[in-house]
Amino acid sequence: MARTVRDAKLESRTARAGLKVSGKPYWRAIEQGLHLGYRKGVTGGRWVLRQHVGGAKVYEVETIGTADDTLDPDGAAVLSFAQAQAVARRRFTERKRIAAGFPAEAGPYRVRDAVADYLAWLDQNRKSGRDARWRADALILPTLGAIECAKLTTKVLRDWLDGLAKEAPRLRTRKGKPQRRRAIGDDDPDEAARRRRASANRVLTIAKAALNHAWRERKIASDDTWRRVQPFKEADAARVRYLTTAECTRLLNAADPEFRPLAQAALLTGCRFGELAALAVGDFNPDAGTLHIRTSKSGKARHVVLTEEGTVFFRSLAAGRPAAAIMLPKAGGSRWNKSHQTRPMKEACQRAKIEPPANFHALRHTWASLAVMGGAPLLVIAKNLGHSDTRMVERHYGHMAPSYVADAIRAAVPTFGIKADGNVVGIG
Repeated sequence: MARTVRDAKLESRTARAGLKVSGKPYWRAIEQGLHLGYRKGVTGGRWVLRQHVGGAKVYEVETIGTADDTLDPDGAAVLSFAQAQAVARRRFTERKRIAAGFPAEAGPYRVRDAVADYLAWLDQNRKSGRDARWRADALILPTLGAIECAKLTTKVLRDWLDGLAKEAPRLRTRKGKPQRRRAIGDDDPDEAARRRRASANRVLTIAKAALNHAWRERKIASDDTWRRVQPFKEADAARVRYLTTAECTRLLNAADPEFRPLAQAALLTGCRFGELAALAVGDFNPDAGTLHIRTSKSGKARHVVLTEEGTVFFRSLAAGRPAAAIMLPKAGGSRWNKSHQTRPMKEACQRAKIEPPANFHALRHTWASLAVMGGAPLLVIAKNLGHSDTRMVERHYGHMAPSYVADAIRAAVPTFGIKADGNVVGIG
């Protein structure tokens, strides 16, 4: 506990009674950068503090309470000299903590605090923290939320990550009901395990991002604990599902008239469902042959370059319509909302006899995969898809169909004039 400073002029009401009434306080230094003052009035005095935080050269003055000149001190509104010192020190400490980025009240900084601060930062600096918030509420906070960041260990994080990878996938469940989970089939256990590890890696990324944000804000002393926790290796090497051009034709022919333009737009642009649903007529530039994607996953806008076929398609959609109108509306003119594409995509795959059925995101994979196989540079594909570099394209779309690999090798590898020897007879 801090030592109470003595001052013969201020520590008793009798001593203060002998001071002259003045608009300027009588000051007493109680800490470095902190002074406690007494401002004498006609009927009594008030305690004030004067402080500066960090390298500030200008002091801040604040009244903190009434002096016990005529009333007995209560430690709240009426303060003795000693009580005024305690209040001044507490205010001084709170100011310093806030200036350093810490909560005003000293106390344990827990994982839930780090997650809350990170999600608030996401909401301010990124498109949305909705997905991160859902994963944090469901998969991070129940296990790690109450742990003090300073007491978080590498083993705790690894055990938590391993547990995530072993859990069956979650199903949508009503509030207050036991969590439902999807049974893992036995047809491809290796792929099922990979998917669970990939999902665990995504949650780990959010947890690390929250802890790193807290560390950069100086709310955690070291980042060593979670830097030692590595994600599962080769878990994100997904088996990318894409459609052949023949399957695309069958899918579009089988799609409902309401859904068909949305699927066509996805195949012509490689855009995500949410990006297409948010398009306005004015986002299409017929002169440049581009789409302006204002709302993207990364929060950054981009321009998607269209082929001639794509330009003709969007020109027909935009013809005679106001710039603010929805480019790809539903039949009634309303916007496609989250998950509205799931059922019509499933039904179109069933009618087109596409096995296994593809989801809507597979249309994005299809655009990228066929573009790669067509010889488009990876950097160009990455830019159109909205990736900052080619890493994601190389990981997910850099594969080649077996027939394409065979055709490419047979066309590019030279021949050496080697002929089979007719005199050679096989053994046995």
